[in-house]
Amino acid sequence: MKPSTAAFAGLFLLAALYCQIDPYRHSAISGFPQFVAHEVDMPPWSQLPLVEDRSESLKKSEIRFLNEVQGPESVAFDPSGRGPYAGVADGRVVFWDGHSWTDFAYTSPNRSELCNWSPNPLSYLKNEHICGRPLGLRFHKRTGDLYIADAYFGVLRVGPDGGLATSLTAEAEGVPLKFTNDLDVDDQGNVYFTDSSTNYQRRNFIQLVFSAESTGRVLKYDPVTKQTTVLQRNLQFPNGITLSKDGSFFVFCEGAVGRLRRYWLKGEKAGTSEPFALLPGFPDNIRTNKDGDFWVALHCRRNLYAHVNGLYPSLRKLILKLPIPAKYQFLLHIGGKPHAIILKYSPEGEVLQVLEDSKGEVVRSVSEVEEKDGQLWIGSVLMPFIAVHTLE
Repeated sequence: MKPSTAAFAGLFLLAALYCQIDPYRHSAISGFPQFVAHEVDMPPWSQLPLVEDRSESLKKSEIRFLNEVQGPESVAFDPSGRGPYAGVADGRVVFWDGHSWTDFAYTSPNRSELCNWSPNPLSYLKNEHICGRPLGLRFHKRTGDLYIADAYFGVLRVGPDGGLATSLTAEAEGVPLKFTNDLDVDDQGNVYFTDSSTNYQRRNFIQLVFSAESTGRVLKYDPVTKQTTVLQRNLQFPNGITLSKDGSFFVFCEGAVGRLRRYWLKGEKAGTSEPFALLPGFPDNIRTNKDGDFWVALHCRRNLYAHVNGLYPSLRKLILKLPIPAKYQFLLHIGGKPHAIILKYSPEGEVLQVLEDSKGEVVRSVSEVEEKDGQLWIGSVLMPFIAVHTLE
């Protein structure tokens, strides 16, 4: 063996040993000794929908409430049309009364100075399990009660006057809700919701993305029996969920796969599910508008790097063992920079509209889209503002 070849082989072995031991805990999965990378049930690259918004319509959006709301993932309006209401990173649900933001509800009974305001939405991660983290918000149209999916405290409800929310459910089949993510509620008060993982909490959402493990569930809470049942299991990062306009089915997002799935509640197919639409990226929340169409918020477009890593978990774990911090690994996963894309689907699963800011110049991130009076109210779990886009 030539000296140069031997030196290269030696350096390779040292690098491999370093990655295996991770002595300085610089890797993205340091601190997660039980981490396992799973293959993602991805469709072929050739099947990804080639939809785009060449006019970059989202750049016309207006940024509102800059640095007044931190990480407003979900945006909702009450049955009287007042709002918006938003769940923010410090554990509160806040209400815009037309002049200023006021506190409306809390999910944690253990709030303290640890939950005080910070300029960075991600700075709250380490204390979310204490302060609470309200994600999905929904109002019951008849009662005016607000239903909250809190990542740590499960499904809760608070009356029209707000205050400390009351827990409805925090477990199913003896398994605690680990990462309650989104919900919807029907006229009878049945709550349909997602639990993204039974292993990872939201404060470790980046590691959940990297793992792509399949312990996610879709569940139903029955207000009469007060029982929680599992409707779908073995899912890879289920996220947003929304009922159809007529209540015959709901659609939920498969975050790791990049797909929408329909679950039938009525008719001959009741109790079964089927693929609804393949997405060009990784979804967060989904909302139904007054016409029965579905607005889907995507974290990013799928890129070849994320696609290959999804198919080859051993390669992904090897890369994650490199001394590259999690936030930079996550940037690689989303294509190098935050950017926003929103799609509207028909009740039949056909793409009706695409809105995009591919360079993240105005709307850098989108978690949810709520349509009201010809405008889209755009929330983001990562950004300190709400964007408003006027539909043309």
